[in-house]
Amino acid sequence: MELKLLDISTGSFSSEAIQVSDAVFAKEFNEALIHQVLQAYTAGARQGSKAQKSRSEVRGGGKKPWRQKGTGSARAGSIRSPLWRGGGVVFAAKPRDYTQKVNKKMYGGAMRSILSELVRQERLMLVNEFVATGKTQDLAKKLKELKLDNVLIVTESVEPNLFLAARNLPRIEVCDVSGINPINLIGFDKVIFTVPAMKKVEEKLE
Repeated sequence: MELKLLDISTGSFSSEAIQVSDAVFAKEFNEALIHQVLQAYTAGARQGSKAQKSRSEVRGGGKKPWRQKGTGSARAGSIRSPLWRGGGVVFAAKPRDYTQKVNKKMYGGAMRSILSELVRQERLMLVNEFVATGKTQDLAKKLKELKLDNVLIVTESVEPNLFLAARNLPRIEVCDVSGINPINLIGFDKVIFTVPAMKKVEEKLE
């Protein structure tokens, strides 16, 4: 299949087109697979560092507060009981690992399905290159001319000037090919790939 090139200077599509692989950009939409991979990806981002102390871990409580009978108060064995202020937690949370296993074949299939759906929805754009001066004002003006206010820009390698220009713009993200993932691909209204970046992604997923 062919993808038309977007001319950054004019904001319109040129007559030139780039041939891309149907195996990567013309796959069927697999909702179940994408959902599973997204769930695994977000779960893997969780720190899982939540921790609480049970009654056995809270400092103190070695002595019985008062004798068992004769005080008129309810019997108590420790000041660190979960019923007491400052006591332990009944089912104390402990650090845990939330990661879910997703093999390479599943991950690659989900990425191909997402890219194909972006093409079908006309949310994926292709440009020869994306040159930036390093100034946020210049990039914001260019994106406004292109009517893009929520966009992911993917380049072959890290472009320092483009990154510096975009880092203070809300809803604009710049990354290289190694930085794309299911979350940022579906999280923006438009995704702009440079031709070298597109070829690199194609090689990885083919």
